[in-house]
Amino acid sequence: MENRIDSELREALLTFPAIDLDDVTATREQMAMAAEMIPLPINEAVMITDRTTEARSDHPPVRVRVYEPKGSSGSLPGLLWIHGGGYVLGSPEGDEQLCQRFVTESECVVVSVDYRLAPEHPYPAGLEDCYMALEWFSKHAAELGVDRTRIGVGGQSAGGGLTAALALLARDRQGPELCFQMPLYPMIDDYNNTPSSLEITGHMIWNHDLNEKAWAMYLNNKNGTDDVSAYAAPARANDLAGLPYTYTCVGQLDPFRDETLTYVQKLCHAGVDVEFHLYPGAFHGFEGLAPDTLVSERAMAEYIQAATYVLHRHALPSK
Repeated sequence: MENRIDSELREALLTFPAIDLDDVTATREQMAMAAEMIPLPINEAVMITDRTTEARSDHPPVRVRVYEPKGSSGSLPGLLWIHGGGYVLGSPEGDEQLCQRFVTESECVVVSVDYRLAPEHPYPAGLEDCYMALEWFSKHAAELGVDRTRIGVGGQSAGGGLTAALALLARDRQGPELCFQMPLYPMIDDYNNTPSSLEITGHMIWNHDLNEKAWAMYLNNKNGTDDVSAYAAPARANDLAGLPYTYTCVGQLDPFRDETLTYVQKLCHAGVDVEFHLYPGAFHGFEGLAPDTLVSERAMAEYIQAATYVLHRHALPSK
């Protein structure tokens, strides 16, 4: 397996500490400390603000981090961004640089969701937070300078899983209409038994064992049983018709390779427009761990270009 890893990526992987999900609290604290030690550059062309959705009697408010281009005029598209972390780790701040790139290169407004994490808040808490953020984004679109008919959703890993789930939920609830979804190497199959998930067992950022632990926390130990909704694990969805234009990608050495391939095939069969890229020699989250490598630069450029293309197509007709 080591010899199959892209030579540029191999060095970055060797220096990355293994993720520990046996003590989620400690891992979160270590991630926060590491983030504080590496201040991320702020693009002066981007305005960043924290906002809060309105509380409802059946749902607490959700913090969203808004990224807007300074001095923009006219109506822009919007991208709801959902961070990754196996449904148990992460925060919007972890994707600060990427969200700024979407603003400046895709010419859009980005709203990043601070959804609740498992195991303290198992499914459906995180998904419902994302749905509430989508409703808030659509409701406040004019205030943010956004065309509400051109709002897409994207995310990586568990954020990709929530992206796929949110697209299903918005379709079925007849909620805010999405023009685009970008579930990047999405975490969508709680069975965790595809050939790629069984193949990736060592130190590859994410592997079979970590996946099993994370799904158990997110689904309150119901993973792999009949009592799991397609909104929790979108690989279980049988009807993908009516979903928006989709872009997705995955590394060939990612445990999510085969569930992504199957998802792409199901989208095609359902008549959904879909674009897909498979990156040889790439493990899970490769472009975030080693952004300066050639394969990472290519992958990020391709999904940012995909977002730009779809978000700037003709607006959908108003409902």
